[in-house]
Amino acid sequence: MSRQTTNTATPTILAVDDLPEYLQLYEARLDDYDVRTAGDGESAIETIDEDVDVVLLDRSMPDVPGDDVLAYIREEGYDCQVAMVTAVEPDTDIVELGFDAYLVKPVSGDRLVDTVERLLRRSRYEDELEELYALCSQRAALAAEGKTENEEYAELSARIEELRRSVDYAVTEFSPDDYRATFRDIPEF
Repeated sequence: MSRQTTNTATPTILAVDDLPEYLQLYEARLDDYDVRTAGDGESAIETIDEDVDVVLLDRSMPDVPGDDVLAYIREEGYDCQVAMVTAVEPDTDIVELGFDAYLVKPVSGDRLVDTVERLLRRSRYEDELEELYALCSQRAALAAEGKTENEEYAELSARIEELRRSVDYAVTEFSPDDYRATFRDIPEF
C-alpha cells in the first residue's frame, strides 16, 4: 500500500490509546495535523488507511494490544511511521517489533511534536528516495536507447538533481535512530 506523501497535504496522525486523556492531549498538541483517534486496538485497525502518515500507538491496551496493532499495520503494508508511546519500559522484547520510535510515558508535548515531525521527515525522505530510484531507472533506459537530446530527458534530469539535493539535505538532519529505522527493512546479505 505504497503512497506518496505530498508537501501540500496536511499529514494525518492516528493516535491510539485506551486512556481518553492521552487522546485529548494528542489532539491538543498536534493541532497542525489531521488527528484521528482510536480508544482501543480494534478501533485502530478499523480506522487506519492509506492516508495515515504517523501512528502514535500505546502498547498496553485491553483486547488488542499495541504490539498486535503494529503487526497488523506492517503485515498489511501500510506506508506509515509508527511511534510506540507507552508506559512500558523497553526491554529485549521490542527488538523484533518494527516500530519507528519508542517513547515512554509521560511524554512532554514538545517531545511528542518533535517525534511526529521527525517521523514525517523520515517518511518524506523515503518517498523521495523511492522516486529518485525510479527516475534514475527511466533516465538510464532513455540513455541506453540514445534518447538524451530532448526536452523530456532534460526535465527528467532536472527532477533527478532536485531530488538528489533534497535527499542529501534530509540525511544531514537524521539521528542514529533515523538511520536505523529508515534502513531496517534492507535485507542482510
